[in-house]
Amino acid sequence: MRGGGLADAYSMYKRASTKDQFTDYEDREENLDRTENGVWKEIGNPSWKRPLPHILVAIISSLLFGYHLGVVNDTLESMSLDLDFSGSTLAEGLVVSTCLGGALLGSIFSGWIADGVGRRRGFQLCALPMIIGASMSAATSTLGVMLLGRLFVGIGMGLGPAVAALYVAEVSPAFVRGTYGSFTQIATCLGLLGSLLIGIPAKDTAGGEFAFGYPPFLLHYLLF
Repeated sequence: MRGGGLADAYSMYKRASTKDQFTDYEDREENLDRTENGVWKEIGNPSWKRPLPHILVAIISSLLFGYHLGVVNDTLESMSLDLDFSGSTLAEGLVVSTCLGGALLGSIFSGWIADGVGRRRGFQLCALPMIIGASMSAATSTLGVMLLGRLFVGIGMGLGPAVAALYVAEVSPAFVRGTYGSFTQIATCLGLLGSLLIGIPAKDTAGGEFAFGYPPFLLHYLLF
């Protein structure tokens, strides 16, 4: 009897202990849920409006990427007359491809620059060669300086979009990260479209087509 009583007492103690532990766990879980809900409302699901202005400025680099890809299409003929390489397919090919070669160089170092100096300084570094290159391209009267200017512009083109995509992904809230991530591609397409529209009146203006790029270059540099 005595042994049976001890066994029953132990069994009741065990059930009571388990029940207490379960109750404590429920209390902790309830407190945790309240804490997590409070944090989720404040941090885990932030407003989508707060990073939007920064993202719109960041994608200017993608806009300029598309702009410089398309701006040379309509203006190449008038440029060749102004710089005395009309009829030279080699020179025309160099004017177009030098920019892409610079973009390759810029893209190779874009990740290292973004990690080394930060995202915002990376934007400044990508805007600087584009300002210099556009100035050289707009003011030159020789093919060599034009090619050098296009090379500088290409380096900025290669640096900017990679840093922009990284920056947008980092500052975007999780629930709109895909939407904001698509803004870089949309900006590239808008830059292409804008360059083609600008090229319609600019194709008859010898030597001045790249001056259309100054305002966004300065805006991009000053805001960052």
